[in-house]
Amino acid sequence: MDILNKDLIIRMKIYSLFVFCILVCSNCTNTGKGDKSKYFSNPILEQGADPYVYHHSDGLYYCMVTRGNRLTLWKAKTFTDLSSAETKDVWFPPETGPNSSNIWAPEIQFIKGAWYIYYTACDKKNQGDQTRYVFVLRNNSENPLVGNWDDLGKIDTEYPGIDGEVFEYKGEYYFLYSPYVKNQSGLIIAKMNSPWEIEKPSTLLALPKYDWEKTGIREIMEGPQFLVGPGDEVFIVYSAAACWDDNYGLGMLTAKKDANLLDSLSWSRSDIQVFKQCPENSVYGPGHNCFTKSPDGKEDWIVYHGKKASSNECSGRSMRAQPFIWDKNGRPLFGKPLSLATKIKVPSGL
Repeated sequence: MDILNKDLIIRMKIYSLFVFCILVCSNCTNTGKGDKSKYFSNPILEQGADPYVYHHSDGLYYCMVTRGNRLTLWKAKTFTDLSSAETKDVWFPPETGPNSSNIWAPEIQFIKGAWYIYYTACDKKNQGDQTRYVFVLRNNSENPLVGNWDDLGKIDTEYPGIDGEVFEYKGEYYFLYSPYVKNQSGLIIAKMNSPWEIEKPSTLLALPKYDWEKTGIREIMEGPQFLVGPGDEVFIVYSAAACWDDNYGLGMLTAKKDANLLDSLSWSRSDIQVFKQCPENSVYGPGHNCFTKSPDGKEDWIVYHGKKASSNECSGRSMRAQPFIWDKNGRPLFGKPLSLATKIKVPSGL
């Protein structure tokens, strides 16, 4: 184990102590004395696989999770309490065609005056990994819960794949996804010409190589999410293994802020998980995350799914959230996934 990863282990232990002292102890001393509305408990949604949260300029949060047969959107003041959110099934797949089945991992974005939803789907009549692609919808309404969602078709990627992520950095838009390359799912990045078109050729950033990225016959890196640090680095945090595996967790790539993001040599890679199962807290298979900010922009939060029991199934994944901090070098400290019994302070600014 190199020095960087020894340092990562130390930093994770420090963060765990922070979580215990701040999130747990403070709740113990305040239970029954303060305003209970200032705390929440996970899960946010019981059926909440592949959660995504978008904090819009209107101050509201737009949330999505995998529903399998439709796209559902939540519009809320806070992502930690969706019980009072406005919600709507905004799109149903066609009866036939390339995007007619297995509607997974939706992400909503607002780009240049329009709303876009990126989602994974395949052909109902020919289901399988080789017909699975990322598709995109567009809505020109100010409010994405009204108006029409126009089907713009699939992103024309060089491989079939899943889990499309769109992000803007230094005025450019990029597309990340997880391609199927033989028995592996890796990470590919491409620059975007428009919200529905990518430049070619794209760049293969990584394929699975560590034991924790492999499960049986499948070797998987998926669910990539871009994260900008407070220092001089940016990150791609991805999920590894498989959703049915208890060991499903997060890995991380790191690059300098002034690096060429399309150059695979710009990225270094942690050889250990940066967020993983926590049996002592009854959390298994935590992953497929996204990142968001508190309403006042002062806190960073990780939103992810996890299971409360050990199993060999993808079912039982619930949407969860907890804050994270940064170390002195500007790298994220996610700590351990918290127990469902833990009371957590609501995001600051509510």
